[in-house]
Amino acid sequence: MKKFFSIILLAILVLTAIACNQNTAKKEQILTVAASQVPHSEILEHVKPILQEEGIHLEIKVFQDYVIPNKVVNEGKADANFFQHVPYMEEANQKEHFQLVKVTGVHIEPLGGYSKKIKKIEQLTIGAKVAVPSDASNLTRALLLLDQNNIIKLDNRNGNKTERNIVSNPKQLKVQPLEAAMLPRVLDQVDLAVINTNYALQAKLNPTKDSLIIEDKNSPYVNILATTKAKQNDPAIQKLAKALNSPEVKQFIKQKYKGAIVPAF
Repeated sequence: MKKFFSIILLAILVLTAIACNQNTAKKEQILTVAASQVPHSEILEHVKPILQEEGIHLEIKVFQDYVIPNKVVNEGKADANFFQHVPYMEEANQKEHFQLVKVTGVHIEPLGGYSKKIKKIEQLTIGAKVAVPSDASNLTRALLLLDQNNIIKLDNRNGNKTERNIVSNPKQLKVQPLEAAMLPRVLDQVDLAVINTNYALQAKLNPTKDSLIIEDKNSPYVNILATTKAKQNDPAIQKLAKALNSPEVKQFIKQKYKGAIVPAF
């Protein structure tokens, strides 16, 4: 009889343990975020332990382009994304009829101009090839950067810009819009490439040391955490936003990227 009761007691303990594990598993929420590889996924990896303490498992999906991260969030295949600034998101919303919104700003990635053929921007020759991002918001940034450094002159500095807005081009530069991810790969083939910092860092380029021209700290293009209107108040996403704006993340950004990326909070 004692043996029988011992077996029953053991069975109860095992079932209780299983139930506890199941309850723990149920309590842990999975939050999926689409991100660029550098620096966004690195920053997200840094906040993983913070969210784990909140019962949230952060699943990071890394993408190498600027199109899919918005698509997967809009389709509900990811809860949020972290790779873009507000002008790019608004452009995607208008073009693709997405319903994406900003949750919080995190950092600024200054756009820079790089070259393997010249050491100073003044060395650009007549007819030089200048590669720039092709999407509307980053093409605008690139042209404004060239204008700011007196390489070209635009009709004004308001709204989106294309090559048609260039009213003065003394060196007859050949501006070549390309997909942003392609720009580091064509650096050997052009005289100057204006590259987004995340792709520059992947190509082992240091914006503060290797760029010939660079946006200043007053750039309005803050990289954001974004999600859909339906999910913007989701508690897990709000906890992620809080973690991304924490003193720990600010210190991480400053130490790891050494000025190439600037906290926006």
